[in-house]
Amino acid sequence: MKKIVSILSVLFAVGILSVNAQCCAKKKSSACDSGQTTVVQNQTQSEVQAYYFHATRRCVTCKAVESVTQEALKEYYGEQVAFSSINRENEKDNPLIAKYKVSGQTLLIIKGDKVVNLTNVAFMNARTNPAKLKKKLKATIDSMI
Repeated sequence: MKKIVSILSVLFAVGILSVNAQCCAKKKSSACDSGQTTVVQNQTQSEVQAYYFHATRRCVTCKAVESVTQEALKEYYGEQVAFSSINRENEKDNPLIAKYKVSGQTLLIIKGDKVVNLTNVAFMNARTNPAKLKKKLKATIDSMI
């Protein structure tokens, strides 16, 4: 019985995280709208970069992930860490989408070949506990610098 409850709990948690990460994929509410795309180019392999991949229609949480991430990067690193917001639907041919196998809303921190996916922590905390997301971003980037 305990084994069944444990398995069901894990499946439920994975399902919730999956729904959170894909929050705008099927949602058509007034909380979603079209987003802006900003792509930073000419970055070197030695620089830390943050990429936020999103859809055209975005819910409040999707927007919060982007804004909290930008705020944290500016607060802690100024211009030292590049940030790019990439609309997956408008930029289907963007080579980064294929390179990092992005299929939904995704927040990646990258330096050279090291890729850290912060999507789950971002979607769980951007609206309800932005300080926790900022702390995780700082710890991740500090370990790369």
